[in-house]
Amino acid sequence: MPAQRARVLGAGAVLAAAALGSAACGSSPGAGAAATVQVVASTNVYGDIARQIGGGRVTVTSFISDPAQDPHSFEAGTRARLALSRAEVVIENGGGYDGFVDTLLKGAGSKARVLNAFQISGKTAPAGEEPNEHVWYDLPSVALLADRISAALGEADPGAAETFSSNAASFKAKLKALEERVAAIKAAHAGDRVAVTEPVPAYLLEAAGLVDRTPEGFAEAIEEGDDVPPRAMRDTLALLTGKKVRALVENVQTSGPQTEQVRKAADEAGVPVVPVTETLPGGRDYVAWMDGTVSALQKALS
Repeated sequence: MPAQRARVLGAGAVLAAAALGSAACGSSPGAGAAATVQVVASTNVYGDIARQIGGGRVTVTSFISDPAQDPHSFEAGTRARLALSRAEVVIENGGGYDGFVDTLLKGAGSKARVLNAFQISGKTAPAGEEPNEHVWYDLPSVALLADRISAALGEADPGAAETFSSNAASFKAKLKALEERVAAIKAAHAGDRVAVTEPVPAYLLEAAGLVDRTPEGFAEAIEEGDDVPPRAMRDTLALLTGKKVRALVENVQTSGPQTEQVRKAADEAGVPVVPVTETLPGGRDYVAWMDGTVSALQKALS
């Protein structure tokens, strides 16, 4: 992740008076009910995965859950520290994406089991390059995370360990079916060129065999919140007006005047636009969300 974005997240984390954008994916047990494992996730992507694996044995709090909210401008405060102080399992993306979680963990004196999705993925970057931290768009990495979530929940609640393991296996079976669909896209469209507004879905595009032809400097500027250099903007628009790419993949969660200009050019040229987001849309779980993205990509390329 670019350093600027990491600073935005880190600064927000220390604003004690800021409101916590959180949502519970489970509910606290009532009087007399069996205690659930308290799970905190940086975004509802990881919160939902934990919910699917934990079922009714977990209570999940996701800090970022509004699909209209840019995760890079999230501000967490004292309520976040309270949630983390009570958590038994914490799931963060890592890689610089949600550094506010580590800051809050230190302040809360948490003893929770912390799962870092980026570290678990084993992803690295070539020397001198920033790593792509958006590992939730890499299905094999999510499968690895599912196993680690199952194990962490089993340690917190040994009596339900078999249930967690079974749920994780079911979840991974759904991921495998998605991987097969992505492989089918690769078989039919390997080498097809696309453009992106940000590198958020890069792992998925790579798995589908697609080639990102976005001019250097465009996606980086958008991701950092900077103005796109004039040449990069001209070259990006030329890709679309000249129909030199099969699709434009747009992160609609961080749109602005320059991405809107690019989307308009794609629409006018008849280049399909595939929308992606960084958090779950309302009413969808992780698998349904990824399934919709894969379907939209497949339709655009056909």
